[in-house]
Amino acid sequence: MANPPDQTGGRADKDRHFNTDHLQANLARRSMRGGAITLTAQAVKVAAQTGAIVLLARLLSPDDFGLFAMIAAFLTVLELFKDLGLSGATVQRKEITDLQVSTLFWMNTVLGAAATVLLAAAAPLLAWFYREPILIEITIVVSLSMLLTGAAAQHLALLRRQMRFSALAAVQTGAEVVALAAAVVAAMNGFGIWSLVVQRLVWAGVSLLGAWAASGWVPGRPGRFSDVRSLVVFGGNATGAMLIGGVAANLDRILIGWYWGAAPLGLFERSQKLMMMPIRNLNMPLASVALPMLSRLVDQPERYRRAYYMAAERLAMMFAPVTGLVVAGSGPLVELILGPQWSGAAPLLGWMGITAVYMPLTYTISWLYMSQDRTGEMVRANLINTSMTLVILLVALPYGTVAIAAAFSLSGLLLRTPMMFYLVGRRGPISLRDIAQILSVPAVAAVAATAAVWAAGKYATAELGIASPFPYVVLLTATATATSVAIYLLFPGSRRVIIETLRMPRMMLADKTQQA
Repeated sequence: MANPPDQTGGRADKDRHFNTDHLQANLARRSMRGGAITLTAQAVKVAAQTGAIVLLARLLSPDDFGLFAMIAAFLTVLELFKDLGLSGATVQRKEITDLQVSTLFWMNTVLGAAATVLLAAAAPLLAWFYREPILIEITIVVSLSMLLTGAAAQHLALLRRQMRFSALAAVQTGAEVVALAAAVVAAMNGFGIWSLVVQRLVWAGVSLLGAWAASGWVPGRPGRFSDVRSLVVFGGNATGAMLIGGVAANLDRILIGWYWGAAPLGLFERSQKLMMMPIRNLNMPLASVALPMLSRLVDQPERYRRAYYMAAERLAMMFAPVTGLVVAGSGPLVELILGPQWSGAAPLLGWMGITAVYMPLTYTISWLYMSQDRTGEMVRANLINTSMTLVILLVALPYGTVAIAAAFSLSGLLLRTPMMFYLVGRRGPISLRDIAQILSVPAVAAVAATAAVWAAGKYATAELGIASPFPYVVLLTATATATSVAIYLLFPGSRRVIIETLRMPRMMLADKTQQA
């Protein structure tokens, strides 16, 4: 006997949120199209973030940014705890049911509430640790953001699982832009540090509303724990690794805030923000595309390897000119973006520029571990990295923030990053040799771009008499970009990547025509 129409239709409607069989056809083109969509959205977000940074740096003080950075370091870690890796499990699994995702949704929501309570309860402790009483009020209010993001985690995961990149980009970019606008308006009206609190809460609220509206999925009752045990084990290992990595990423700010206070931390945090903004804004959309794609190809090693190369090569090549510009041109960059009153951030930014050589590719390590279901190994690798980072930061801490920036950047280039790549490449389709090959030409381009930017800066000052930061930065940016492209054109592999990248719009257009 046939099922009643409404029952069949209801089941089909539910299945569309979880079934991924239709993604196998044209997976590479779908991923390229998704990458183009998300990168376009990220360009809008980066423009908004840059505008907000320029305005907020002139409306708020280093102390304001330093105080909020004291909380933000712990927020980052608790956000990982709240997710418990369950959103990654939803994306990674080949098959998943409505009951399982509903169970994970309620788990994320409860964990979000627990993280909110935990951070709010820790507010007096943070105020004591940093010797800043105002942190009590700020911490309690900003903790509410985790309750909101917990209820959005599975809806965003379903968008990534279905490779619905347009919807995902709209939600994430919209939340960032609205939140940044709210922060600027608040700062212009004299809210001070509370402008940054407003930004965080507005971002969380808009993310929640947008994720639910775009996904269209409505969670049901939670099932039994046994139904999601394997997903929780996967997510727990992933979370353990990410928590350790999150601690490592925030150790510098925690220690600087404790040892040196709010103003030095504010200079360090803004420098780090400028350096990491392009890296994170490219990694987020690429991860949204790469993780589901690699997860679908994990049993096809050669296709997996090609897909990883397609993303990782472009990512590494993109940041060579950034290295040259930031290392050799940090002074005019800081003056242009933050203003002359932030000149103390220039040497910090200069040292941090070294990380652009390797940092973008380190983000892809989690793609490999998670898509290959090697989260247990990821925990151990991140524990090694965190231990090394802690020792290096403690040695550099008494010598000031510039010493910390130099020690972190150089140790990452020479010690920590090679170790992390060695560990992930011991097995699986991607080896240490593959990663070294991906990085080789961009590293050469980064060194050449740094030298060219330094020479162009000397020439602009001595011969052209350029004093205004805007034309100065335009000249240095053009120099870094032209030098990097010239290096890439010398090598067949990187030249092929450029040609393939230029062909992507035509390939995506052809794919749309075939589908029509």
